[in-house]
Amino acid sequence: MKDKKEKLHKRFEGKVPEDVREHAKSARAEMREGFKALFPPEVREHHRAAKREALQAMKKMVEHAIDKLEEK
Repeated sequence: MKDKKEKLHKRFEGKVPEDVREHAKSARAEMREGFKALFPPEVREHHRAAKREALQAMKKMVEHAIDKLEEK
């Protein structure tokens, strides 16, 4: 994950001024904190569990597709 972030940051170097990037980073952090305050922990946990289930379903679909390819 860290490499992905670093790669993304490098992508914008020289194209977007550093102070703009820092403001965007701060805005993202503040927005995350706002959502944390807005929703109770139970809602956030339910959302996380739902996301996990959706990702597991996608994983199974990909595995199934790979199995079908290997059958041929």
